[in-house]
Amino acid sequence: MNRKILIVDDNADIREAMHEFIELAGFSVFAASSGEEALELLKTNNVAVAITDIMMPGIDGLELTGLIKKNYDTDVIIITGYSDKYSYEQAISKGASDIIFKPIHYKELLLRLKRVFKERQLRKERSTMLKNLKELAITDELTQLYNSRHFFKQLDLEVYRSKRYEHPLSLLFLDVDHFKKYNDAYGHVQGNKVLIRLGQIIKSCLRTMDSAYRYGGEEFTVILPETEGKEALIVAPRIRASMEAEKFTPGSGKIVNVTISIGVTEYCPDERVSNFVERADKAMYIAKQQGRNKVASLFS
Repeated sequence: MNRKILIVDDNADIREAMHEFIELAGFSVFAASSGEEALELLKTNNVAVAITDIMMPGIDGLELTGLIKKNYDTDVIIITGYSDKYSYEQAISKGASDIIFKPIHYKELLLRLKRVFKERQLRKERSTMLKNLKELAITDELTQLYNSRHFFKQLDLEVYRSKRYEHPLSLLFLDVDHFKKYNDAYGHVQGNKVLIRLGQIIKSCLRTMDSAYRYGGEEFTVILPETEGKEALIVAPRIRASMEAEKFTPGSGKIVNVTISIGVTEYCPDERVSNFVERADKAMYIAKQQGRNKVASLFS
């Protein structure tokens, strides 16, 4: 955990005394005699908590607090000897985590510091938890691709961007050939391994801007922003060939190949998203009708 502290005070005696006490308490301590010096130190040091006096020449403590909170992930404790002039509400409104009135009692300062660190840790844990929950809400648990709910949300966004910036947009629909037969022959655990590997193969064939989804069961979709249909017809065969080349050993003593059928289409300006999706789905079924392990396209 980051335990770096910055002390900002134009009084050298107070600054040095605080520095010694906080360092003895196990923290890494920096010190600055002005707000300007403090901002320079913050540019090159990842400080967790800044402790600043209010009354200083140049940038005062309240202004410094505002600048720190605007530009850095640093908590601020304000110290002042003017309890009649400055209030807790003023400090908090600037973004401070706490305010301590002089004369400073170092044991109290240490308790306040520990409380601020505990709150920082709780915020980070909460942020991580919310990020994980968000990922779970849009991620397919088995394949770790995005799920169908997120597919429609993202497709709406990409269609909007396509229309606004007049950029092409293509869509792939993929389906595992004879997947039910594979499941019946080797079991769902082995079937799941096929889906997991297919998800990995799809991702390996895409650019950073592209996105892949498990649409449902053994069906997958790929959104290709800024991609014309003819370019999508280069991506799709690459995915198909990579899957065909994959060798599966479902515990039956033999090596098994699994193939996929892919439908390709490009968005038509001002068409409904549902029509766009339906056309990609139809293209995939054309690939099935052509004998499977094929890529078929359907453009308007």
